[in-house]
Amino acid sequence: MPESIISVLVDGGKASAGPPLGPALGPTGINVGEVVKEINEKTKDYAGIQVPVEVIIDSTSKSFKIKVGSPPVSALIKKETGLDKLEGVDLPIGYVIKVAEMKRDYMLAKDKKKAIKEVLGTCQSMGLKVDGKPPKDVQKEVDEGKYDAKIEGKEELTFLSPEEIAKIKEKIAREAKQREEKKEEAKEEAAEETPKK
Repeated sequence: MPESIISVLVDGGKASAGPPLGPALGPTGINVGEVVKEINEKTKDYAGIQVPVEVIIDSTSKSFKIKVGSPPVSALIKKETGLDKLEGVDLPIGYVIKVAEMKRDYMLAKDKKKAIKEVLGTCQSMGLKVDGKPPKDVQKEVDEGKYDAKIEGKEELTFLSPEEIAKIKEKIAREAKQREEKKEEAKEEAAEETPKK
C-alpha cells in the first residue's frame, strides 16, 4: 500500500479546498471536499489557531486518514488569554499549567513539572512574565516545589479577569498608536530634511 503524507498548517475549523491543501491533494485523486470536512471537524476546537495537520493517503485504495497535531505553545497561550500580542504581559501561572496539560501528549517532557518548565521556556522567548517574574525564575521555583499545590490541583488556578484583559488590550493599542505616531513624525522630519532639487 503506497502511502504518501501531505503536511499542512490550517486555521482550526476553517480548512478550505484552496491553498495549501487543495493544490497538494488535487493530483492524488482523493476527494478534497471530504478531506476538508474531516479536517474541519477534527480541528474545530482550535478555532482561531493554526494547527499542523497530516493527510495520510493510500494511493491504491484512494483512502485517507487525518492526523491532527497540536498547535504551538505560543498559539495556545494567545487563545487562552484572548490576546494577540503578549510581549511584556504578566500572566498568572494558571495559564502555564493549563497549556502544559493541553500539550502534554505532544511534549518530550516525562512529567508534569517538566512540561510546565517547557511552557515557561516558551513564555521566556515570547517576552512574558509569569506571576510578576521572568519565566526562568519561575522554572527554578517549580523545581523548588513552590507551585506543587497548584500543579497537583490542591489549590485553585488563577487567570486574568475580563477587566484585566481589557486593560492589557487598551495598553497594547495605545502603545501601537504611539509607535505609529512616532513613525509618522520621523517620516515628516526626514521629508523636511531632504534637500529640494
